[in-house]
Amino acid sequence: MGRGKIEIKRIENSSNRQVTYSKRRNGIIKKAKEITVLCDAKVSLIIYSSSGKMVEYCSPSTTLTEILDKYHGQSGKKLWDAKHENLSNEVDRVKKDNDSMQVELRHLKGEDITSLNHLELMALEEALENGLTSIRDKQSKFVDMMRDNGKALEDENKRLTYELQKQQEMKIDENVRNMENGYHQRQLGNYNNTQQQIPFAFRVQPIQPNLQERI
Repeated sequence: MGRGKIEIKRIENSSNRQVTYSKRRNGIIKKAKEITVLCDAKVSLIIYSSSGKMVEYCSPSTTLTEILDKYHGQSGKKLWDAKHENLSNEVDRVKKDNDSMQVELRHLKGEDITSLNHLELMALEEALENGLTSIRDKQSKFVDMMRDNGKALEDENKRLTYELQKQQEMKIDENVRNMENGYHQRQLGNYNNTQQQIPFAFRVQPIQPNLQERI
Protein backbone atom coordinates (compact mmCIF):
# COMPACT_ATOMS: atom_id res chain seq x y z
CA MET A 1 0.00 0.00 0.00
CA GLY A 2 1.18 3.49 -0.76
CA ARG A 3 1.71 6.14 1.84
CA GLY A 4 -1.20 8.25 2.80
CA LYS A 5 -1.47 11.79 1.56
CA ILE A 6 -0.02 14.27 4.04
CA GLU A 7 -1.97 17.42 4.66
CA ILE A 8 0.23 20.45 4.02
CA LYS A 9 -0.08 22.67 7.05
CA ARG A 10 2.10 23.91 9.86
CA ILE A 11 3.34 21.18 12.16
CA GLU A 12 2.43 22.18 15.67
CA ASN A 13 4.82 19.87 17.51
CA SER A 14 8.20 21.63 17.59
CA SER A 15 10.26 18.42 17.64
CA ASN A 16 8.40 16.95 14.67
CA ARG A 17 8.63 20.29 12.87
CA GLN A 18 12.43 20.38 13.31
CA VAL A 19 12.85 16.79 12.11
CA THR A 20 10.71 17.46 9.04
CA TYR A 21 12.63 20.66 8.29
CA SER A 22 16.00 18.86 8.43
CA LYS A 23 14.85 16.03 6.15
CA ARG A 24 13.18 18.24 3.54
CA ARG A 25 16.03 20.78 3.62
CA ASN A 26 18.53 18.06 2.80
CA GLY A 27 16.23 16.74 0.09
CA ILE A 28 15.86 20.14 -1.57
CA ILE A 29 19.61 20.71 -1.55
CA LYS A 30 20.14 17.25 -3.01
CA LYS A 31 17.67 17.98 -5.82
CA ALA A 32 19.38 21.32 -6.52
CA LYS A 33 22.73 19.59 -6.86
CA GLU A 34 21.25 16.91 -9.10
CA ILE A 35 19.61 19.37 -11.49
CA THR A 36 22.86 21.32 -11.62
CA VAL A 37 24.82 18.26 -12.73
CA LEU A 38 22.19 16.56 -14.90
CA CYS A 39 20.88 19.60 -16.74
CA ASP A 40 23.84 21.99 -16.52
CA ALA A 41 21.53 24.45 -14.80
CA LYS A 42 22.56 27.34 -12.62
CA VAL A 43 20.86 27.14 -9.27
CA SER A 44 21.02 29.29 -6.17
CA LEU A 45 19.15 28.24 -3.06
CA ILE A 46 18.75 30.10 0.24
CA ILE A 47 16.77 28.67 3.14
CA TYR A 48 16.02 30.29 6.51
CA SER A 49 14.74 28.16 9.34
CA SER A 50 12.18 29.40 11.85
CA SER A 51 15.08 30.11 14.22
CA GLY A 52 16.72 32.37 11.63
CA LYS A 53 19.57 30.03 10.70
CA MET A 54 20.53 30.27 7.03
CA VAL A 55 21.50 27.46 4.67
CA GLU A 56 22.56 28.19 1.09
CA TYR A 57 23.64 26.40 -2.05
CA CYS A 58 24.90 27.80 -5.33
CA SER A 59 25.97 25.99 -8.48
CA PRO A 60 29.78 25.83 -8.77
CA SER A 61 29.67 27.43 -12.23
CA THR A 62 28.09 30.68 -11.01
CA THR A 63 27.69 32.97 -8.00
CA LEU A 64 24.72 34.36 -6.18
CA THR A 65 25.55 37.86 -7.42
CA GLU A 66 25.54 36.74 -11.04
CA ILE A 67 22.19 35.01 -10.62
CA LEU A 68 20.69 38.08 -8.95
CA ASP A 69 22.00 40.32 -11.74
CA LYS A 70 20.45 38.05 -14.35
CA TYR A 71 17.19 37.97 -12.42
CA HIS A 72 17.22 41.75 -12.17
CA GLY A 73 17.88 42.15 -15.89
CA GLN A 74 15.29 39.64 -17.09
CA SER A 75 12.50 40.32 -14.62
CA GLY A 76 12.91 44.09 -14.47
CA LYS A 77 12.17 43.98 -10.76
CA LYS A 78 14.00 46.43 -8.53
CA LEU A 79 16.03 44.41 -6.05
CA TRP A 80 17.78 47.34 -4.37
CA ASP A 81 16.28 50.46 -2.85
CA ALA A 82 17.62 53.99 -3.37
CA LYS A 83 19.94 53.69 -0.38
CA HIS A 84 21.68 50.64 -1.79
CA GLU A 85 21.88 52.21 -5.24
CA ASN A 86 23.57 55.30 -3.78
CA LEU A 87 25.95 53.05 -1.90
CA SER A 88 26.77 51.16 -5.08
CA ASN A 89 27.38 54.44 -6.92
CA GLU A 90 29.65 55.60 -4.10
CA VAL A 91 31.62 52.36 -4.30
CA ASP A 92 32.05 52.85 -8.04
CA ARG A 93 33.20 56.43 -7.50
CA VAL A 94 35.75 55.36 -4.89
CA LYS A 95 37.05 52.68 -7.25
CA LYS A 96 37.49 55.24 -10.02
CA ASP A 97 39.25 57.66 -7.65
CA ASN A 98 41.53 54.85 -6.50
CA ASP A 99 42.39 53.95 -10.10
CA SER A 100 43.12 57.59 -10.85
CA MET A 101 45.35 57.86 -7.78
CA GLN A 102 47.21 54.71 -8.80
CA VAL A 103 47.90 56.24 -12.23
CA GLU A 104 49.04 59.49 -10.64
CA LEU A 105 51.32 57.59 -8.28
CA ARG A 106 52.94 55.78 -11.20
CA HIS A 107 53.50 59.13 -12.90
CA LEU A 108 55.14 60.51 -9.75
CA LYS A 109 57.46 57.50 -9.79
CA GLY A 110 58.40 58.32 -13.40
CA GLU A 111 56.38 55.44 -14.86
CA ASP A 112 54.01 55.63 -17.84
CA ILE A 113 54.76 59.30 -18.54
CA THR A 114 55.15 58.95 -22.32
CA SER A 115 51.42 59.45 -22.77
CA LEU A 116 51.41 62.79 -20.89
CA ASN A 117 51.26 66.06 -22.84
CA HIS A 118 53.32 69.18 -22.17
CA LEU A 119 50.88 70.73 -19.68
CA GLU A 120 50.51 67.49 -17.76
CA LEU A 121 54.29 67.13 -17.58
CA MET A 122 54.59 70.70 -16.26
CA ALA A 123 51.95 70.00 -13.60
CA LEU A 124 53.79 66.80 -12.65
CA GLU A 125 57.09 68.68 -12.38
CA GLU A 126 55.47 71.33 -10.16
CA ALA A 127 53.98 68.63 -7.93
CA LEU A 128 57.39 66.96 -7.59
CA GLU A 129 59.08 70.28 -6.73
CA ASN A 130 56.43 71.07 -4.11
CA GLY A 131 56.85 67.60 -2.67
CA LEU A 132 60.63 67.99 -2.58
CA THR A 133 60.31 71.35 -0.80
CA SER A 134 57.98 69.83 1.77
CA ILE A 135 60.35 66.91 2.34
CA ARG A 136 63.31 69.26 2.83
CA ASP A 137 61.34 71.33 5.35
CA LYS A 138 60.42 68.17 7.24
CA GLN A 139 64.01 67.00 7.13
CA SER A 140 65.30 70.37 8.40
CA LYS A 141 62.81 70.33 11.28
CA PHE A 142 63.82 66.78 12.12
CA VAL A 143 67.53 67.72 12.17
CA ASP A 144 66.82 70.74 14.40
CA MET A 145 64.82 68.56 16.76
CA MET A 146 67.60 65.97 16.94
CA ARG A 147 70.19 68.71 17.60
CA ASP A 148 68.04 70.21 20.37
CA ASN A 149 67.55 66.78 21.90
CA GLY A 150 71.31 66.14 21.73
CA LYS A 151 72.07 69.44 23.47
CA ALA A 152 69.47 68.70 26.14
CA LEU A 153 71.00 65.26 26.73
CA GLU A 154 74.50 66.79 26.91
CA ASP A 155 73.36 69.39 29.48
CA GLU A 156 71.65 66.70 31.52
CA ASN A 157 74.81 64.57 31.40
CA LYS A 158 76.90 67.50 32.65
CA ARG A 159 74.47 68.15 35.48
CA LEU A 160 74.47 64.51 36.55
CA THR A 161 78.29 64.37 36.36
CA TYR A 162 78.53 67.49 38.56
CA GLU A 163 76.10 66.02 41.08
CA LEU A 164 78.05 62.76 41.15
CA GLN A 165 81.39 64.54 41.71
CA LYS A 166 79.81 66.66 44.43
CA GLN A 167 78.49 63.58 46.22
CA GLN A 168 81.86 61.85 45.89
CA GLU A 169 83.69 64.89 47.38
CA MET A 170 81.23 65.03 50.26
CA LYS A 171 81.77 61.33 50.89
CA ILE A 172 85.57 61.78 50.86
CA ASP A 173 85.34 64.73 53.31
CA GLU A 174 83.14 62.66 55.59
CA ASN A 175 85.62 59.76 55.51
CA VAL A 176 88.52 62.13 56.31
CA ARG A 177 86.66 63.61 59.28
CA ASN A 178 85.84 60.14 60.55
CA MET A 179 89.51 59.14 60.24
CA GLU A 180 90.67 62.30 62.08
CA ASN A 181 88.15 61.78 64.86
CA GLY A 182 89.26 58.19 65.21
CA TYR A 183 92.92 59.24 65.29
CA HIS A 184 92.32 61.85 68.05
CA GLN A 185 90.30 59.37 70.07
CA ARG A 186 93.11 56.79 69.80
CA GLN A 187 95.73 59.40 70.83
CA LEU A 188 93.65 60.46 73.81
CA GLY A 189 93.15 56.83 74.79
CA ASN A 190 96.92 56.18 74.55
CA TYR A 191 97.67 59.26 76.67
CA ASN A 192 95.21 58.17 79.37
CA ASN A 193 96.70 54.67 79.43
CA THR A 194 100.23 56.12 79.76
CA GLN A 195 99.19 58.39 82.65
CA GLN A 196 97.62 55.46 84.44
CA GLN A 197 100.84 53.40 84.12
CA ILE A 198 103.20 56.15 85.48
CA PRO A 199 103.49 56.29 89.36
CA PHE A 200 101.75 59.20 90.88
CA ALA A 201 105.00 60.71 92.26
CA PHE A 202 106.46 60.92 88.74
CA ARG A 203 103.40 62.30 87.10
CA VAL A 204 103.46 65.82 85.87
CA GLN A 205 101.75 67.90 88.56
CA PRO A 206 100.21 71.26 88.12
CA ILE A 207 102.29 74.14 89.26
CA GLN A 208 101.72 74.67 93.01
CA PRO A 209 102.78 77.69 95.08
CA ASN A 210 105.94 77.13 97.19
CA LEU A 211 104.81 76.24 100.65
CA GLN A 212 108.02 77.66 102.20
CA GLU A 213 107.34 81.02 100.66
CA ARG A 214 104.01 81.02 102.36
CA ILE A 215 105.75 80.45 105.73
